[in-house]
Amino acid sequence: MTGAVCSIVVLVTTTAGAQRAISMAERTRGSEQVLVGRVSSVTPAWRTNDFGDRLITSVLHVTVEETLKGASQQSVDVEVEGGTIGSLTLRVSDLDTFTPGERAVFFLQHSRRGTVVPHLRGLGLEKLDQTGRVRGSNVPLDQVRREVRAAAGR
Repeated sequence: MTGAVCSIVVLVTTTAGAQRAISMAERTRGSEQVLVGRVSSVTPAWRTNDFGDRLITSVLHVTVEETLKGASQQSVDVEVEGGTIGSLTLRVSDLDTFTPGERAVFFLQHSRRGTVVPHLRGLGLEKLDQTGRVRGSNVPLDQVRREVRAAAGR
């Protein structure tokens, strides 16, 4: 019995560690579009995800500042699971919440339903701080640009 428990713990730990180790180049190659933008509005709504679950989803209206990969456009609506409707709040552990005015690098793809969502969930959202660095790191936006463009072949 102890062996089975240890195997499960190792599997879970390995999977979680592997998710964090996905490079920016890998995220770029897997994304349909990578852009730098500012959230202009957040609209919570009930949505059914690709697995048939009905969840609160925040629709982020993003004003695009720069397209690093994919088709250029002025704005895009990105669906991120989580949000608040009335007195009910859904917080999703692997996804950031956004407020209007926040800036980020968005690694995007289309869901099975045709909506735009972050590629690899939370790994597809890199918030930027006031100095233009990826929040919680010393990585400047210029480095992100270089890495994304190199991976995208631009």
